[in-house]
Amino acid sequence: MTIFDVLTLIGGLCLFLFGMNVMGDALERRAGGSLKKLLAKLTQNKIAGFLTGLGVTAVIQSSSATTVMIVGFVNSGIMSLKQSIGVIMGANIGTTVTAWILSLGGISSDNMFIQLLKPTSFTPLLALIGTALLMFGKSSKKKDTGTILLGFATLMFGMDTMSSAVSGLADVPAFQNLFIMFKNPILGVLAGAILTAIIQSSSASVGILQALSATGQVSYGAAVPIIMGQNIGTCVTALLSSFGTNKNAKRAAIVHLSFNVIGTIIWLSVFSLISAILKPALLDASASYLGIAIAHSLFNIACTALLLPMSSLLEKLAIKLVPDTNKKDEIVELDEKLLVIPPVALERCNELVCEMAESSVVALKNGLNMLTRYDSAIAEEIRAAEEKADHYEDILGTYLVKLSRNQISDSDSSEVSKLLKVIGDFERISDHSINILESAEELKEKDMQFTPDAVKELEVLCSAVSEILTLSYMAFINDDLKSARDVEPLEQVIDGLKAKLRDGHIKRLKTGTCSIEAGFVWADLITNLERTADHCSNIAVCVIDAAENNMNIHQSLKNMKNGNSYFDARYSEYSKKYMIAE
Repeated sequence: MTIFDVLTLIGGLCLFLFGMNVMGDALERRAGGSLKKLLAKLTQNKIAGFLTGLGVTAVIQSSSATTVMIVGFVNSGIMSLKQSIGVIMGANIGTTVTAWILSLGGISSDNMFIQLLKPTSFTPLLALIGTALLMFGKSSKKKDTGTILLGFATLMFGMDTMSSAVSGLADVPAFQNLFIMFKNPILGVLAGAILTAIIQSSSASVGILQALSATGQVSYGAAVPIIMGQNIGTCVTALLSSFGTNKNAKRAAIVHLSFNVIGTIIWLSVFSLISAILKPALLDASASYLGIAIAHSLFNIACTALLLPMSSLLEKLAIKLVPDTNKKDEIVELDEKLLVIPPVALERCNELVCEMAESSVVALKNGLNMLTRYDSAIAEEIRAAEEKADHYEDILGTYLVKLSRNQISDSDSSEVSKLLKVIGDFERISDHSINILESAEELKEKDMQFTPDAVKELEVLCSAVSEILTLSYMAFINDDLKSARDVEPLEQVIDGLKAKLRDGHIKRLKTGTCSIEAGFVWADLITNLERTADHCSNIAVCVIDAAENNMNIHQSLKNMKNGNSYFDARYSEYSKKYMIAE
């Protein structure tokens, strides 16, 4: 083997790893919507979780990526520790799909149709199609599909290059002795674990082993322990991703490690006994591409069959290794590890914005109730809700901006824009709840009261604001366009009510029936209520714009008001409903 063969081997390895990484990233982006649907179906049923892990990993071609996602999901609260165990086990079997695809490279026959099954026969065509999609495709989905095809073509070309480069090693005594040494099961496991830990991909390390098998010097006796070790080495990625996470996320990474270590110890013991006692001739036979793929699948299936029924014991072991502490865990609402799967990260953001919306709306309505019946416990809840809204606006704003910098679909980009707009409005609604609460507290502390007429007018305005809060909240939570279209007519009625309340207040000041001090509180109240309605209007228009793929709020408002019979009809209805007697 010459220096040029070594350089070719290095080049082939680099192309193989690069192609696998590019293809995996593109598959994750392309399958984002499917991942959301699969995750939505997760239940406490470990079989459902197992099938989910298998399906996701088979799609994105990386158990490491799936496990990192799982750690992120557990850390973010999307998934419980119990749910994650089945998914982790499924991921180990899902990753074997890669070895089966790579095994096609070992096909040898003079039959033309069989030759067409070899990747080297059809990958040039895939590369051509991928290049065309990447260069001329308009949508992100087409570009991602092109990247997948190019990534696959690159990794298969790298695989073929590696196989050709190592063919000369067949006659090198040192190489032969190396794999004789790996027949020692412990050394084989260590070699597989170290290689996989370095490149952080069991699929890639299995591919390298398959390429080396082209020399004919890799026996099954040496290959099987290496395959077992590869399962342990792939745990490094999940362990690294668990740093800085909460205890349940760390436990998920420990479950992944313990599952692979326990499975390897048990089946390595069985393998060693069979080797020592029965000494099957198969173990001395040269391993093939297909044989390695079969061994990889059988080992992972055997581990899962053994440990899936005992998943509760793995959970207890993880809890024992990462125990609860007296110190309260910091709540991590958003995990940057999810940014690699934009649709899932966006789904998590949407969940938090929904929590923020509910908290802010409830706080404002509680503030309205405080004007007539003050309660110190509810006052604390309002203040807590406002702090929560402030915190959520900070973390969501930062996270959504980071998410928008990733390669995301047009629909996801539109959703990011919508969320970025509405979080500011929901935060301002929570601010207004504090302002209203402070007005209620001032009335209570100074023992001030509004006139009977002022109380009646305020009740009408509060009822209208309560309804517009409900409409905007339902519009956002359910993407309810009907509720969204009802908001703006009501907002216009509230603007009119504010003007009437202000005029009535001025009349009462002139007649001396209202004090100046109470008048200041009154002015603050109606201003906060009217501005609350403005934010509700912004939220509703965002929902409508997102549905119509038009994020121009000013144009939408203009279209909604001018010559719109539905708007006019609803405005008339709300005007009658919230009429104030002259």
